[in-house]
Amino acid sequence: MTEEFSELPAPPARAASPVDGPLSWDGYDAARDRARERTGEPESVVTGVATIGGARAVLVSFEFGYLGGSLGERTGDRLATAHAHARALRLPIVSLIATGGSRMQEGMRALSQLQRLAGQSALTRAAGLPQIAVLRDPATGGGWATLGAGADVILALPRAQVGFAGSRVRPCDADPHAYTAEAQWSAGHIDALVPPHRLRPTLARWLRLLGGHGPVTAGGTGGTETAESAPAPAPAPPPHALGAAELPATGWEAVRRARDPRRPRAEAYLDAYFDWREEISGDRCGGVDDGVRCGFGLRDGRTIAFAAQCGTPTRPAGFRTAARLIRSADQLCVPVLTLVDTPGAANDARAEQEGAGPAIADAFAALATARTPLTSLLIGEGGSGGALALAAPDRLWATPDSYFSVIGPESAAAILKRDANEIRHTADQLRLRPQDLLDLGIIRGIVSRAPGAGPAP
Repeated sequence: MTEEFSELPAPPARAASPVDGPLSWDGYDAARDRARERTGEPESVVTGVATIGGARAVLVSFEFGYLGGSLGERTGDRLATAHAHARALRLPIVSLIATGGSRMQEGMRALSQLQRLAGQSALTRAAGLPQIAVLRDPATGGGWATLGAGADVILALPRAQVGFAGSRVRPCDADPHAYTAEAQWSAGHIDALVPPHRLRPTLARWLRLLGGHGPVTAGGTGGTETAESAPAPAPAPPPHALGAAELPATGWEAVRRARDPRRPRAEAYLDAYFDWREEISGDRCGGVDDGVRCGFGLRDGRTIAFAAQCGTPTRPAGFRTAARLIRSADQLCVPVLTLVDTPGAANDARAEQEGAGPAIADAFAALATARTPLTSLLIGEGGSGGALALAAPDRLWATPDSYFSVIGPESAAAILKRDANEIRHTADQLRLRPQDLLDLGIIRGIVSRAPGAGPAP
């Protein structure tokens, strides 16, 4: 999979351990000897510096043939050393995970390595370095719950067994599908399913997008200074308009044009804006909203993160996924572009049960605390707080075929006990047109179509 691989030096030797390990587990030494002979490896992980598609990264690869890829104390030593090298060399970490969990022959000494790995991962994240996990078969126990689920980007091989509970310790009536990569992806815990023949180019693209960035300094947009600081990146430029060029004459015309099914949507804007892009999926809390597209793309040689509403009511999972994307971009010192287009937050009973309010609050908090620069473009409907939650404070632009309102004109008329004939007048009173938003100081400007662009669709 790699063009080059240079194995990292083994970590310093520990003091001589008791016969058969810290628990004196009968036969443990013999089992390790057989594992070394069978695999040719001294431990269950191999670590080194690899080149993948021209990009360098620290690579961690589990050897499942060595005691089921289990994590013991020496495994923890190797993984901690890999993270330390990644920080010293300013390289991303790619973990190829195939493990059954912690090594029971070492008991709590093995299990405590999970806390150690979580600490190392936090240090690497604080250094602004990306962590990419590839879930092989199986990826269970603490390996999934630390190196896997804790990564910035999680890829998985199709049909891989993925879950905290291994196959021999699950309830006997458990649905086996729930422990598959496909089920984890459907539930929003995995970003993408990648077949083996696509793994190398996919990793190369992710390393191209996420490598080479650093933490934002206090000179950015309000962050705290770090030991390894880098200047804040330039903001992402707002996209050109793809739809109508002329401004609406009335508020109701603005609403009607924004709701027109022929109007360009998020995918058209993303296609026109980026040379290419990769997407993340899910909120890591059990939810996926297909109406919110998030990821990282390359534009004119630089990486820009994006969170785009697709014109549907935004569900709690959509807000949480966008917040996850913004925080990840912030840690990696990558500018963010958001595309605002929703009639509002989903307000059905299921949305309330899924935490609509807390999810919107989380999105507002992610925008408010981001140190990396944010840019937002209103491309269609701007429905109340559900739209505002993805709109960058002080860096919002609008297209001519968009509107933004504290509430939809129909709902406003209903609250005011007006009949249907007054909806159009209510839309004018709300001052929701792009030019109204500019006069009110809500947006920075109204974007135009690109020079030489053809007629609007």
